[in-house]
Amino acid sequence: MNKELTWHLIAFGTVFIWGITFVSTKILLTSFTPAEILFIRFSLGFAALFIIYPKFAPVYNIKNELLFILAGLFGIFLYLILENTALSYTLASNVGLLVSISPFISALLAYLFLKDEKLKPFFFLGIVLALCGTAMIIFNETIVLELNPIGDILALFAAASWAFYSLFVKKISFLNIHPIQSTRKIFFYGLLFTLPYLLWTGIKADMKAFIIPSNILNLMFLGFGASALCFVTWSQAVRILGTVKTSIYIYFIPVMTVISSIIILDEKLTLYSFAGIILIILGLIISDKK
Repeated sequence: MNKELTWHLIAFGTVFIWGITFVSTKILLTSFTPAEILFIRFSLGFAALFIIYPKFAPVYNIKNELLFILAGLFGIFLYLILENTALSYTLASNVGLLVSISPFISALLAYLFLKDEKLKPFFFLGIVLALCGTAMIIFNETIVLELNPIGDILALFAAASWAFYSLFVKKISFLNIHPIQSTRKIFFYGLLFTLPYLLWTGIKADMKAFIIPSNILNLMFLGFGASALCFVTWSQAVRILGTVKTSIYIYFIPVMTVISSIIILDEKLTLYSFAGIILIILGLIISDKK
């Protein structure tokens, strides 16, 4: 198995886990605020990465450090606050669809700022197919839309935040810093931005919430799996595959959300959802053609 194929599989595995986070976060929102979930999640992730690799990342200069600060701001604080808050106002399926437009923004930013990222006709064809597939999953015959403008607007801003994060991660990958060190530093700045926001909004969670088994499992999943593990693998995938190729896997997140909803929430897979999954897979394959 060649290196590029391996990292395509790792990118897929990463978004597979991230797709389940919508269900986990939705469950946790019954006991915690969006800011509390974010802070607990990345505190666990930071601690795990520090235990695995306790060596601190060097500070070379202000310009390089600014990349980590911006990555923490856009990829941790803004993205997760916007996404978690959007989930409080609208359907998880709506958020999944709207966040999946981030490859458009990632492709545009990469084209403008990263000269090695070229946009080919097949990429745009793949984007169209993937968007159609995503729409079929979200707007299938069994869903009664409960659109909330606030939630949808927040989800769109979350998509833009993730696109900027992907750009910063690509630049960070050229700094020759261990991926765990760089990811941990991004988490640190993300937590630094989150803390004053958390204090401003207030800590509302009851201590009893921390002893509920489902809350414990979901927090551990978000902290150790979706954060500590996945942010490291995603950063490496962006470095090896490029921003555009990696970001296209974002389209798999709604697919995984549907699958996890079937398994965990006992929802049914409709014909529309199945057809949407097929279109997304075809879109991914076509978009990767030279």
